[in-house]
Amino acid sequence: MSEQIFSARRCRDTRKPLAGQCPEVQFYRCPECRTLFQITGRQAMGPQAITCCGNQVQGLKATPAETVADRLLLSYQITGGYNDNAVRVSWQSVIPGCTPEWMYLKTFTGGYLKYIAAARQSPLVFALADTDAFAYCDEDPCLECVFRCKRGFIIYVYSAQTGLVEIPLDKMTAHWQSGVK
Repeated sequence: MSEQIFSARRCRDTRKPLAGQCPEVQFYRCPECRTLFQITGRQAMGPQAITCCGNQVQGLKATPAETVADRLLLSYQITGGYNDNAVRVSWQSVIPGCTPEWMYLKTFTGGYLKYIAAARQSPLVFALADTDAFAYCDEDPCLECVFRCKRGFIIYVYSAQTGLVEIPLDKMTAHWQSGVK
């Protein structure tokens, strides 16, 4: 029998965390300097609640990824199994210059924000640890089975051409039942 390895990032929880323990996140942006504000744990604030550069910030309203597929194709994959759990987000520009400026991954316990350099190529990887790395199985990549370990996670993608886009991590496919890898 092979020895089981437990990495420092591995989740040791015996059940999936509750999806609602992390409050919703709202995004606001300064129209002048383009500073990004992320607010969690509160009801949506009016633009008068935050000012920057002497201006009221603008709230960013998320739209589903399908609505921007004519400009930017977005997808994700869960990789790493038990020990190196990660979410890999890929994009493909349909029109020249339509690339993400930043991505935010909302998880069970908080969120991860990454800014994307103009020359950056797809994909972008969000490494997970502790409770956010909970997994039912050690498949790499994820088989997208009925358990949907990361259900409740949301990927937010922002680009000037698409605005704020959201992708819930809730994919499920039937190929896992066939035993095909």
